[in-house]
Amino acid sequence: MPAPFFAIEELSKRFGGLTAVNNVSFGLKRDEIVGLIGPNGAGKTTLLRLITKILKPDAGRIVFNGEDVTRLAPWDIVERGIAGTFQNMRPFRHLPIVANVMVPLVAPRARRGGEWVKRIEARAMDALEFVGISDMALEPASALSQGDLKRLEVARAIATEPELLLLDEPLGGLNPAESELLAKSIRRLHKGGRFGRLHSEGPAVLMIEHKLKELMSIVDRVIVIDYGEI
Repeated sequence: MPAPFFAIEELSKRFGGLTAVNNVSFGLKRDEIVGLIGPNGAGKTTLLRLITKILKPDAGRIVFNGEDVTRLAPWDIVERGIAGTFQNMRPFRHLPIVANVMVPLVAPRARRGGEWVKRIEARAMDALEFVGISDMALEPASALSQGDLKRLEVARAIATEPELLLLDEPLGGLNPAESELLAKSIRRLHKGGRFGRLHSEGPAVLMIEHKLKELMSIVDRVIVIDYGEI
């Protein structure tokens, strides 16, 4: 049997007496966009934070590209090719928007190849153009609206050219037209869009979203989670 591209196996996380994620198992194929849906408090965001190692699981295993990555640090997860966005954005508000995207490009994964210092700003601008806010690149991040902060989060994640992209409500705060545009951009990215330096195809995507119309227009399937269980 070939090694799985991505799988979580019997993953659990407890906060005191509350079990936020309870024995969850599923996998993703390299060519999939999968939606993760469910009510508020169901454990969806906790699950993404377990994958990115912001939180440590109490039990279970995470496998990526055939490697057990359960015990890796967050920066090692990025180096392996997993990147994600946060539902609660915390940019460097006094830095220019383009500098916020340049920060993750200091990661070893993004520095591969020669003359990376010369390329770092250009790659950050590419990411901002992809999400539609390159015209504001030199503005401080504090000038961004809630919706544009969401787009900045996506730009920071895709700049590292991940193989697996985790999106936590990327359409939150966007109006219907903006939501539709970003949803199509995510689909285009997945199909091999602009950030294909390391791989001919774009990243697999696991995406939490409450805007179901836009979500259903781009995903291949959905996983429903409630009370921490599938």
